Amino acid sequence: MTPAVAIHLAMRAGSSCDPDDATGATWLLSRVIDRGTALRSAADIAEELDGRGITITTTVTRHLFSLLCTCLADDFEPVLELLGDILMSPTIPDEELATRKGQVITAIRQDDDNPGVRASETLMALLYPNGHPYGRPTKGSIAVVESLTRDRLLRLHEERFAPAALTAAIVGDVDVPRALDVAARVLGLWRKPLPTRTVLPPVRRATTRSRSVIPMMNKAQADIAYGFTTIARRDPAYYAYWLMNNVFGQYSLGGRLGDSIRERQGMAYYASSSLDANVVEGPLVVRAGVSPANVDRAVASIDEEVARLAGEGVTEKELDESRRFLIGSIPRALETNAAIANFLQNAEFFELGLDYDVRLPELLSAVTVDEVNAAARHAVAVDRATIVIAGPYRDS
Repeated sequence: MTPAVAIHLAMRAGSSCDPDDATGATWLLSRVIDRGTALRSAADIAEELDGRGITITTTVTRHLFSLLCTCLADDFEPVLELLGDILMSPTIPDEELATRKGQVITAIRQDDDNPGVRASETLMALLYPNGHPYGRPTKGSIAVVESLTRDRLLRLHEERFAPAALTAAIVGDVDVPRALDVAARVLGLWRKPLPTRTVLPPVRRATTRSRSVIPMMNKAQADIAYGFTTIARRDPAYYAYWLMNNVFGQYSLGGRLGDSIRERQGMAYYASSSLDANVVEGPLVVRAGVSPANVDRAVASIDEEVARLAGEGVTEKELDESRRFLIGSIPRALETNAAIANFLQNAEFFELGLDYDVRLPELLSAVTVDEVNAAARHAVAVDRATIVIAGPYRDS
């Protein structure tokens, strides 16, 4: 196997840091940050990447702005220098910004024409209203993207990017002392004050059921997004929620949801649930794609599974199977250097400890069926569900 190193630089400057009047600014910055620096032009960066046969991936989540790449071990030092230069001193040339604006606007238009994206984004806006960062679309709007200037993006970078907000995960064929020495040389002279901490508004759980429909009559499929707000990632009950969600809509071909709606009733192209516990109370979202004729039946079936989960809970057998599945998937989730680097960034962000991978099986094994069922009763209820349907469908 060729010696390789994965580098993951994560800045605590995700989309939650977008200014209130500039939703999508961080996303646009992520699209243009590698298009020129104080030391390198866009052509220089492209030539250096092509010459080494590597690609930089830039990602933006609610809380992190990340640069990721995997390179040959022999290239570790120059590649980290390049990533550091991109992260610390972008110049955002106007011509590059214009090109990337066009690409982002095209992506937003594609999202606006996608029932699945429309349903999911609308659900998040309803679960997190009044301008809460979790309820805002990460890419922003066309009007905002068109209005953003080079100076505005550079100001955002100046305000949010700083060494105290940076975590570097380096995994692979490089000695620890050398990795530390190179990182210190590349990043150690960066001097900026700690950015102002972003304070997220409190999350208010829905107390009533709501249903919204987005007619998209030119589409063939309707997409359903059905959800609740739940808990923060650092809540000790997280592992019970994780197991509960796995039983509900993740295990095997989609847990209970997939078994009922997709397999037994055959009326969904897909049906599953996801849990995104985060810095504040994250969402639990059921998603399903169905024929327009099956929308009402699918929503009724989701209601039925939600009521069964909240009322009856899960069985010991379901809990045991899900626990074994999640524990067994840990090694598979850490098969590559890049996957390990991503795991370490997540552990660092949520202060889980560098031994989290070792402790995780014990944390899952300690969860009881009573704890999972208490999580289910707290998390879901038919009369508190927020439902969005997008596609060729209208409420009768």
